[in-house]
Amino acid sequence: MIPNMLTLGNLYCGFLSIGFAAHGQYNNAAILIIIGMMLDSMDGRAARMLKADSTLGKELDSLADVVTFGVAPSFLVYYTYFYQFGSIGLLVSGLFPLFGAYRLARFNIGTSKQSMHYFIGVPITAAGGILAILTLFGHWVPSIITTVVFTALCFLMVSRIRIPSLKDIPLPKYGTIVTIFLGCMLFVLYKGTYGSYPYLIYIATPLYIAYLAYRFKKNQNNKTSD
Repeated sequence: MIPNMLTLGNLYCGFLSIGFAAHGQYNNAAILIIIGMMLDSMDGRAARMLKADSTLGKELDSLADVVTFGVAPSFLVYYTYFYQFGSIGLLVSGLFPLFGAYRLARFNIGTSKQSMHYFIGVPITAAGGILAILTLFGHWVPSIITTVVFTALCFLMVSRIRIPSLKDIPLPKYGTIVTIFLGCMLFVLYKGTYGSYPYLIYIATPLYIAYLAYRFKKNQNNKTSD
């Protein structure tokens, strides 16, 4: 149940993100998507560590990803940029989870051998995270850039382009995500607006860093024993 609870936590972050976006708290919504990325990177490895891989967990992970990294970012972009186009903006925003769901379905039926070395198309997790970060730094990012990136990510998710897997990088897995997340957190502290952000961010960050440190130490011990 531990990996499934992490996956459900990811899904709940997506739901909360939609709620925050609907109430105009766009920074909160973006950070919750990033926290969802953290949980998404942990559930699979937790399942392997505990030898608890299951078909239920894989299906649940895909359903959670559609909400947190498909529906939630599309609502966030709509409320911050595309709302000015009315119904057309809403229709365009809805394309993002459609492309993302198709990409997930294609990934689920692909061979596991390929997924260990590269991804076919941009993963929906990365695409949703990019939109969240663009929204978080929306004061410096022109709307046209967000629109172009949004459109490009839709097509890149369903493209046949091979994206190298982070598993091949000789660094702690998903270190790139952590770096981006910590950078966003430092920005929040620098601006002195941390009071308006979810307090979960200050709980999740040290726990996730401790988790990465444990995984890195374990990998080093395995290499030493080999």
